[in-house]
Amino acid sequence: MLRDAVRALLTELSQRAPGRSVEVRIPPFGAIQCVPGPRHTRGTPPNVVETDPMTWLLLATGRLDWAEATRDGRLRASGIRTDLTEYLPLTGE
Repeated sequence: MLRDAVRALLTELSQRAPGRSVEVRIPPFGAIQCVPGPRHTRGTPPNVVETDPMTWLLLATGRLDWAEATRDGRLRASGIRTDLTEYLPLTGE
């Protein structure tokens, strides 16, 4: 159930922010590339977002603020394109 929710929300993010400039990793359940911009093809991507499954669900559903998750260390984001706040929350509309 948790795995399915994580993957569904990653899919939604990839549809709302198509591209390959940011890698979003939610181990152990999934990783996607998204956000328009320069494409990265080899080695470690310069723009990486990584968090645990529960934090991802909270962020994606608007129950946790991006800045708070980063400040608390629950979210690691490296690179200039990794602020995904314009795409979140992924629910509603």
